[in-house]
Amino acid sequence: MDQTTLENTWLKEQCRLAKAVKLQDDYKWANLGDEKGDRDLKLIGGVDISFVKGTNKAVASLVVIEFPSLKVMYEDYVSTEMKFPYIPGFLAFREIDAIVDLFKKLIKENPKLSPDITVVDGNGILHHRSCGLASHAGVLLDIATIGVAKKLLCVDGIKRLELEAEWDKAIKSVPKGELCSLDLNGQSGKMYGYMLQSTLKTKKPVYVSPGHRVSFETAKKIVQACSRHRIPEPADLKSIAKACSQRSSRSPSPRKSRPKSSRTERKSDHTKKSYAKALTGES
Repeated sequence: MDQTTLENTWLKEQCRLAKAVKLQDDYKWANLGDEKGDRDLKLIGGVDISFVKGTNKAVASLVVIEFPSLKVMYEDYVSTEMKFPYIPGFLAFREIDAIVDLFKKLIKENPKLSPDITVVDGNGILHHRSCGLASHAGVLLDIATIGVAKKLLCVDGIKRLELEAEWDKAIKSVPKGELCSLDLNGQSGKMYGYMLQSTLKTKKPVYVSPGHRVSFETAKKIVQACSRHRIPEPADLKSIAKACSQRSSRSPSPRKSRPKSSRTERKSDHTKKSYAKALTGES
């Protein structure tokens, strides 16, 4: 299939998925401050794909943490090789298969550890067709997702320089002890998410957008509640792997999933090390 035909096929599928996106919460989460809450949020997932520099090889990861303790309950990594080239606007089609495989395995082998909401390293509705990786995965797997990106995807007339200037002013004027947040509104008037200060430890923002079955406000609350550093904890557990991917050209080795218990739980730094070994192929 040539690239034009591939893009047209993906475009139709992306538009179909975008129409199925829901921006309402499944439940009223009592432990997120909802006075009418009917249940507690207990498990939050994090998914990411880290590439071995200069190759199509990568490691896809799924981490599940307990909320609000942020204790790691489950981790799984799988080595993969991308079947398709990177085409701007269609990242999800390149990465989705590995993510689907990880979730299918979790649901089959450890269904009780299936997350209530999953944080995806990528965009949700902050996308040219309102269907980034988080939304794509959410609809395809029928799970609640949030997109968290480190770089701004400019859509619907959103201008990077103007937004950065607005951010600089806003973060200087925010009351002490409070976190800064700017709405990401397009020229059409549509809201796409937030330019968000995730923790008081950093002034550098992340770009948060609901993916599927999550409201704007809940997406913001969860990212801030899970952030010990700039990136929310389910995704930050894997940050060390990105540095490893830039230093390594070797093929990654697959790792087995590890459900956690109170007796066998390891600290998050050990989780980072095991993920790094998976990425670099170390035993």
